[in-house]
Amino acid sequence: MNKLKITYYATTGIISAMMLFIAFETLTKPEVKISMAHLGFPDYFRIELGIAKIIGAVLIWLPVRLLRETAYIGFAIMFASASLSHAAVGDPLGKVITGLVFLAILIVSYVCDAKLRKTNRD
Repeated sequence: MNKLKITYYATTGIISAMMLFIAFETLTKPEVKISMAHLGFPDYFRIELGIAKIIGAVLIWLPVRLLRETAYIGFAIMFASASLSHAAVGDPLGKVITGLVFLAILIVSYVCDAKLRKTNRD
């Protein structure tokens, strides 16, 4: 397996595994309810976000380009919004940077995916 495929599978695996793990926590842990309230979000948004993370973790692996790219867009918005939300309420820098780190991993996954698709077309 070449370096590009390994990078794609590793970064996409990290994103999808993390989203499934966080989705489970988002839907089941009371601490997340408190954290979402701290950020100014209503509780129903926590449920919607948890479900969206599960859906995105599945869509990112599908061979249908529109569905996969929808997951990439949704995750990009989610990571950027998480960083902005933590910054807006004055949370520590570590919480702000975490979303940006995962956004960077997501971008690497997306770029690798695009290169693999281009290679397969040629």
